[in-house]
Order: sequence, then C-alpha cells, then structure tokens
Amino acid sequence: MKQPSIASFGLAACVLALTGCASPTPSPSGTTPPALAADHSVNFPDMDKAWLKGGTFVDVEQLRRIHTGMTKNQVRELISYPHFSEGLFGPREWNYIFNFRTGKGQEYITCQYMVHFDDDVRSQDFHWKGPNCEAMLNPPAAATPVPAAAVAPVATVPSRKVTLGADGLFRFDGGKASDLLPEGRRKIERLAADIRERGEQVLINVVGHTDRLGAEAYNSALSLQRANTVRDLLAQQGLPTRTIRAAGAGEQQPVVQCQGDTATPQLVSCLQPNRRVEIEVISGR
Repeated sequence: MKQPSIASFGLAACVLALTGCASPTPSPSGTTPPALAADHSVNFPDMDKAWLKGGTFVDVEQLRRIHTGMTKNQVRELISYPHFSEGLFGPREWNYIFNFRTGKGQEYITCQYMVHFDDDVRSQDFHWKGPNCEAMLNPPAAATPVPAAAVAPVATVPSRKVTLGADGLFRFDGGKASDLLPEGRRKIERLAADIRERGEQVLINVVGHTDRLGAEAYNSALSLQRANTVRDLLAQQGLPTRTIRAAGAGEQQPVVQCQGDTATPQLVSCLQPNRRVEIEVISGR
C-alpha cells in the first residue's frame, strides 16, 4: 500500500570547448583513488549531448567531499544528478560538466568530470577532462581581505525543488494519467505555467517515492509510473520533453521513520510524508 512521489534533477550554463587529459582526483584523505581497470578506457561523452548545454557552476566545497566508496545516492546529494542521459541506477559511469570561476572578473573554465562505480555500485575513481581542472579543487591561498563593496556579486544558477504529496496527486493505488486527482493536476499545470512565464531554460527531474508498505518491486514500479505520468503532463503543458527526466525511487529514500509493520491507520498516516513526488527545476544561464 505504497504511494510514491517524484523528485527532480537538472542544470545548465555556458560552455567552453576544452581538451585535455584525464587524471584521478585525490580523496579527502589525501590518497589517490584506485586507477581505472586496464580494460576501462576513459572516454568522455561529447558535451553537446548533455541534457542542458553548458553544465553548471559547481559548489566546490561539495565537490571536495566526494571520495571513494560512496553510493550513487551519496554522490547525487553532493553534486546532483549526472548531466548526460546515462541513467540513474544501472550505468557504471556518471558524467558531469562543471564550470569554475577563475577569480578574474566573470572569466571561468569548463571541465568534464567522470565518476566511475565498481561492481558494488560504489564510487571507485574520478577523472577530469580539461586543463587545470583538478587544480580548481585546491583551497585558495590566504589573501588580504577585499572590502565587500569592491567585490562584484557572482551570479548563481537558481534551482528549486517542489515536493507534492502523492496522496493529493493520485487516487489510491493509482499512477496513470486517469488516476490524477483534479487538484493534483492543477498543481502540476500551475508549475508548468510558472516555468513558461519565467522564460527559463531548465532541466526538470521528477522522482516518485513510496512508503515501505507493500512489496518492494511493486512500490518501485508504482513510483516510476507516477513519475512518468507527471513528466508527461509537464510536457503536455508545453515544456520540452528532452529536458524532463523521470525516475522511481520506490521506498529507498524515506524522509520519516515510523514504528510497526502492520498497515494500521496510524502507521499509514505516519508514513504519509514518504509518499511523495519531488520535482526539481534547475535553471540554465
């Protein structure tokens, strides 16, 4: 008796074509992660094939926290979803396009970053493509403070996440378009209208979630079905289909924990926040 939700993903910024060689990124401990297996060539995808052209201005502090042995969920929490349509759960590689400010006005460099996962789907090694890219993770040397008034503000890429309760979106145990409740449909339509009115170039990640009641395989399928339904409705409202991705997380990412295994009314009510649809809207530059 699970009900999923939808989550989100996305990103964008201007891109400079760069060339360079790949090199492994040191882990926080200062040791170098294991090298790629000899039969695994480091082939970066063409940047033009990214979901949104230009990548993102990455949070360097978050990127520094990436290390070997992390799950895909842990990597995603730090640097979001990959920028190429290589899937979320099966692929062994996640590829990104990151932009770094050089400190010279609005100048920046663009780099490609690869996370490679091992047989246990844990981060194994990391690679960069682009000159001086890995060096951008080094903490800046101490410098004389500059008066705040003299520092030009740096624009950031806006991102927002909308969480909708699955109970208010779909009829009980339903995930098809015909199961959408009237108010749930209106909420999604209003979100699409807001994005259109802003005139933004965006990447939209839709993720469905359920509670832990019921069979895991069923919950996974239901969460994906609901995510796909929301994705299709957003596309029907005029948003480009190629910029909307859908995924079902099933019961794997709860936001609350509740005692008990029997589906009593009290337990069902307690688990309600886990039955959700998350829509992340990441704006381009």
